[in-house]
Amino acid sequence: MFSILNRYIFREILYPFLMTLFVFTFVLIMGRILSLVDLMINKGVSFTDILKLILYLMPALMLFTIPLALIIAILIGIGRLSRDNEFTVLKACGLSLHRIAAPVMAAALIAFGLSALTSFFLIPRGNLEAKNLLFSIVKQKASVGIKEKVFNDDFRGIVIYADRIPVSGDAMEGVLLYDDRTIDEPSTIIASRGTLISNPQSLTVTLRLEGGSIHTVDGQFKNYKKVDFSTYDVRLDFKGSAADERRVKFSKLDEMTLWDLRRRIDDPDPQGPTMREMMIEFNQRLASPFTCLIFAFLGIPLGIQSSRSGKMRGFTLGLALVMVYYVFLLYGKALGETGKLPVVVGVWAPNVLFMAAGLYVYFARAREREISPKWLPIRKGDG
Repeated sequence: MFSILNRYIFREILYPFLMTLFVFTFVLIMGRILSLVDLMINKGVSFTDILKLILYLMPALMLFTIPLALIIAILIGIGRLSRDNEFTVLKACGLSLHRIAAPVMAAALIAFGLSALTSFFLIPRGNLEAKNLLFSIVKQKASVGIKEKVFNDDFRGIVIYADRIPVSGDAMEGVLLYDDRTIDEPSTIIASRGTLISNPQSLTVTLRLEGGSIHTVDGQFKNYKKVDFSTYDVRLDFKGSAADERRVKFSKLDEMTLWDLRRRIDDPDPQGPTMREMMIEFNQRLASPFTCLIFAFLGIPLGIQSSRSGKMRGFTLGLALVMVYYVFLLYGKALGETGKLPVVVGVWAPNVLFMAAGLYVYFARAREREISPKWLPIRKGDG
């Protein structure tokens, strides 16, 4: 009987969890769809690369949507048992709240494991792979997009003309470049040779010009200046790349696993992130998975109610709890970043406060005591 009951309650949680996880992850991905579609339509990026980029970005979104989907699923599943008086029947059969909550806590432990895997491994690996993919896209676009005897204006503020490109495609000969990124003094650059150089760290492509001169005229066309050079580097930025970079920005912290962060904290790099930044990131990675367990303790007693408000109540209540939690988290991180609180306190305080509230509500519900404050929709005798 108990195994059947466990599977029954587990299914009540599983189906809304999967549906909510899919919906919220899709909604968050939609926020980046426009920039990704622009890459595919206007930049010539293949559909396969777009799918890979979405896959690499998904772990960072799922670290938020897994706890959200869990608490909504618990509120919907337990709320359905309560509305249909099945919870009352189970209690009449002598089953305690702890026994009924066992399959729910099992689901929370599974979600905890998924969140830990995502936080410790998948997010840094996904960020690193996405960075490498974006770099390969930028590099390929620069090398393929420039054709000989054609004025190329795919780069922001720059027009490039190459008189000849050898079959190997490694260099350009007879290069003419117009640069109007400095509005007051646009310049024209003439060089005998140009080579594309890629930088994997900054995801940029640089055009290295050799044996040429820079011709500059001021805005009033009164002053003319010529500068000869043997080597001159020009950074190439694709149109719209600045907006894309703001949407998809990676730092070295985002690409480190939990163990990499631990080693960097013990042996910091003077040129890298500060100790406080690494401590915040390290503690945030550790604290995030515990939200699944916290929301389980909150969701079980809050889902037990006798109202007939249906699934919408569970959805709105779960969303409200998650929003309040993340407001506390952002505030705590801000205090930690400014040094007003120790980093550990700023990051872990929301977990401690919400866990204390969850345990209080859970055990009060188990003892059939009235739960205060009065705004909580649970009273003695509900269910």
